[in-house]
Amino acid sequence: MGSQHATSGLPPIRACLFDMDGLLLNTEDIYSLCANKVLAKYNRPPLPWSVKAKLMGVPGGSNGDVFHAWAQLPISREQYAREQAEHHAVHFPECEPLPGATELLAHLTGGGRGGESAAAAAARNVDGRRVRVALASSTATDNFALKTSRPAAKGLLDMIPENLRVLGDDPRVRPGRGKPAPDIYLLALDTINAALREENADEPPITPAECLVFEDSVPGVEAGRRAGMRVVWVPHEKLWEEWKDKAREVLAGRTGLVPELGDEHQLGQLDDGWAERLETLEGFPYERFGIQGP
Repeated sequence: MGSQHATSGLPPIRACLFDMDGLLLNTEDIYSLCANKVLAKYNRPPLPWSVKAKLMGVPGGSNGDVFHAWAQLPISREQYAREQAEHHAVHFPECEPLPGATELLAHLTGGGRGGESAAAAAARNVDGRRVRVALASSTATDNFALKTSRPAAKGLLDMIPENLRVLGDDPRVRPGRGKPAPDIYLLALDTINAALREENADEPPITPAECLVFEDSVPGVEAGRRAGMRVVWVPHEKLWEEWKDKAREVLAGRTGLVPELGDEHQLGQLDDGWAERLETLEGFPYERFGIQGP
């Protein structure tokens, strides 16, 4: 499986798999803005982070039982979804990259130059192998287009080729198997290995243990852990305040935030070294994961 990374005893990373919302783009603040506009219309208070923290990364969470039990809106869920979507259409095009995201993807991918020049400039791990990159986002295709309509956001996501993007409405992800299920990350790895076979049939397939998942949400961290991958958790500062007392459980995927999933054997163990928190993507510690830095 290649050499072991000196400080971790784990294999060098060969693939980086990225979430998008709240990790690469500043969408979480925009989601809050849109929700609060609807809440204010019906004289309800702004969405507190104590509630929002339970919604982030949960499929359908923004219009689910937890939200409506708190919000007590005098409208149906269907009407709330329509009004929320109207604000999304206005504000999603305002999305911008979060600090460090552009620099990190540019180094890993070779700056989005495309073709052979990008491959030549892409980051290598300590074994000299090119580090591969894919996207695994719960965002549906139409919202992805809105969120990446501003040049800076589009330039960021264009560094990841379309065939290496798995979105929330991808038919290959079975209904009900969004995060915290591991399916979307395992599918993203499949897309990388398919591309790898076409480019270099002699290079062995990448295993889950050679993957690094980048996430901001608690269910997203769990999805990465269930996939058997290492995880970097980069939470919003307000989300961190809500979960910092249970950070060890978050990093192991053992919060029970979505308890009906089952398959407990897929979860990590407390303090097992397979996941860690970073405050930001800025100054990413490549060497810690067996990746050559800039």
